[in-house]
Order: sequence, then C-alpha cells, then structure tokens
Amino acid sequence: MSAPSEYLKNEGIDQADLVRKHAPLVKRIAYHLVGRLPSSVDVDDLIQAGTIGLLMAGRNFSPDKGANFETYAGIRIRGAMIDELRKSDWTPRSVHRKIREVTEAIARIENQTGARARDVDVAASLGISTEEYHEILRDATAARLFSLDQPADDSGEPLQVESEAEREPSELLQEVTRRERLVELIEELPERERLIMSLYYDEELNLREIGEVLNISESRVCQIHGQALLRLKSRIDD
Repeated sequence: MSAPSEYLKNEGIDQADLVRKHAPLVKRIAYHLVGRLPSSVDVDDLIQAGTIGLLMAGRNFSPDKGANFETYAGIRIRGAMIDELRKSDWTPRSVHRKIREVTEAIARIENQTGARARDVDVAASLGISTEEYHEILRDATAARLFSLDQPADDSGEPLQVESEAEREPSELLQEVTRRERLVELIEELPERERLIMSLYYDEELNLREIGEVLNISESRVCQIHGQALLRLKSRIDD
C-alpha cells in the first residue's frame, strides 16, 4: 500500500477518518447510480467499490491541482463504482451482438437514405418484428454504462475503460474533443429523443419520472432512450 499523500499528512487525517468523514458522499453517489440501474445491481457493492475509490483519492490528491478534495474524491468514487460495474459485466453476450447488429443497421439505412432510420425501417432491415426491436432497445438502455465511443463487442468480456483520474492530459484532451462531437450529434437527434436524453442526463430524471413529464409509459421512454443511444453509437462508429 502506498504512503499517504501530503494532503492527508497536512490535514492530520488517517484512512479510517477519511472513510468516516466522506461516507455520506460515497453513499450519495452509490444511491444516485443504483437508482438508474437494473434491480440486479447491489448498492452495497457500489459502496464498497466507492470506498476503495475514496481511499485512492486520499492517497493521490494534491491540493496544487486546483480542485478541492471533495470534488476530486467524487470523481474517483464514481469512477471506481463504474469500473466495478464494467468489470462484472452483467450484460449477456447475445445482447452485445444484437446491439451491434442494430447499430450497423441504423448506420446503413441512414447512409443509404440520408434520413433518420425509423423503428419500422430498422426492424425490417433486420428481419424482426417491431416488438423484438423494442426489446433490443430496452436491453440497450440497460447496457448504457458502456461508453458510446467504445467499439461494439459481442465477446462477452467487459470493455476496459480507464477512469478519468488515471488518464494522461493528452487523453483527457481527446476525451473533451469526443464529448464536443457527441454534443453535436445529440443536437441532430429527433426532437423526442433529444428531449429524453436531456431529461435523463442533464436533469437526472429516471425513466419513470420522464414518462410522467411526457405523459407516456416508462416502457416507451426506455425504448426511445435506447433508440437514441444506438443512433448516436451508429454515427460515432461511422
């Protein structure tokens, strides 16, 4: 185990004190995440991973980086939780394969027609019913923890994504560029998809709350959200 940082020494905080002091932060982030995930995800597992992230933050934090400790710790805590979720990938291999097929079909249709691919268009291209297609969209929403700019992978192995705090400055700059491009692509989405993305990611409403705002079912919100995710991924991959 590495030695404590100068921050911990200067503040006179040991690791036990660090965990006690910031336990509410870890729990707040864990419950915020679990409220947006399938019921199979155990909040205690997130808290355990987040606590490890907190300890790593305590060992690596340097006040001269221009951020306060709680801000830095929040990034490391959330990153540790998401890394744990990715490492223990609960998404079946078949779901990865179907998501890849839908993504390719959307890109193919939009490249050929120059218009946005509709549900019926994609379902027809894949030779499946719209009901089957909507089920894939729900699965895509459940698998949303994977980065949009990661290649589709049907191997069943978790995608390896570094947490932000561990990246080099050049990598962070590239990430900023990708995010700017992602913002541009989101602006090009159909109005309903763009609105749901905004309510989900900016306003941080869950699917049920979005359904109440838009007066549609939670299941329909899930489908539209999944459609938006795969449409974005098809354009990024393309």
